[in-house]
Amino acid sequence: MSRGKRLALLLSTFAIFALMLTGCQEPAKSVFDPKGTAGEMNLDLIMTAIYIMTFVCAVVMIIFVYVLIRYRQKPGDNSIPKQVEGSMKLEMLWIIIPIILLAILAVPTLSTTFSLAETPNEKDALKVKVTAHQYWWEFEYPELGIKTAQELHIPVGKKVHFELTSDDVVHSFWVPELGGKQDLTPGQTNTMWLDAKEPGVYAGRCAELCGASHALMNFEVVAQEQEKFDQWVAKRQKPSSEPQTAEQEAGKKVFSQNCMSCHAIDGTKLKTKGDKAPNLTGISERNKIAGLLENNDKNMEKWLKHPDQIKPGTYMPSFDFLNKKDMNNLKAYLESLE
Repeated sequence: MSRGKRLALLLSTFAIFALMLTGCQEPAKSVFDPKGTAGEMNLDLIMTAIYIMTFVCAVVMIIFVYVLIRYRQKPGDNSIPKQVEGSMKLEMLWIIIPIILLAILAVPTLSTTFSLAETPNEKDALKVKVTAHQYWWEFEYPELGIKTAQELHIPVGKKVHFELTSDDVVHSFWVPELGGKQDLTPGQTNTMWLDAKEPGVYAGRCAELCGASHALMNFEVVAQEQEKFDQWVAKRQKPSSEPQTAEQEAGKKVFSQNCMSCHAIDGTKLKTKGDKAPNLTGISERNKIAGLLENNDKNMEKWLKHPDQIKPGTYMPSFDFLNKKDMNNLKAYLESLE
């Protein structure tokens, strides 16, 4: 096989694999289908950069192909082409054009960056404090008196002002369809805002390498119509957390003996409210357990028994030492929390 054919085969194979990889993107994490104002601003910026880069690549390739054809060695022509050097016009041209292109990209980049960092002027903007931990998310609504974890609820059509910080290492808050990203740094508070134009559940991720379970540090943003959001707020402010059956009462006792030093549950008469791990108020109504597993009885037991196998590096200990009765009672209590 000739060298040219081998090169063509290699390029064709690469093109096929590149085309196949375009289908590997999870739709829930696509920045090209924004559902909020900030996401639309980010997409406009991305497309501006793509247009500029496409233009530059096209010009370079056209010049490259032209030079290959125009100055290729012709049969019987052994002369040396005219040597051109020190052209002031060319040097000024390839200095000025990149400066212009960078300026075109810099203006919207700076404008978008500062706009997304501003505090919303709207008086009814929702305020949320976000604290990142290895490997979970804490969401506090200071004006509503609510603290929850892993699942962020917001009303549709209203700007949400975020204050972001970290409890341990550097993380990054990212909801691809709504906007982002923003770093969360220990000892420092960063700000940003987002909104959702449509109801739905939007995937959130940590976008900064933060440890063994960085790729598993997921959360969800639940965007609801105002009426449903108000109902969620009312339930979180007055949660149903007291046991209703003997099994749940026994499960609460197991929880108080093993879990309450780290976890908090609002609306109970437990002596201690832990603040080292996710708040479990209303956990039965969350879509996911630990931001990863579908919320059902089987996965609840799986998480309680072997959390380190699901999220390597997690600080939560295994509770596989519980006997079957205590495990069932604990699950019954947790699954009753609304």
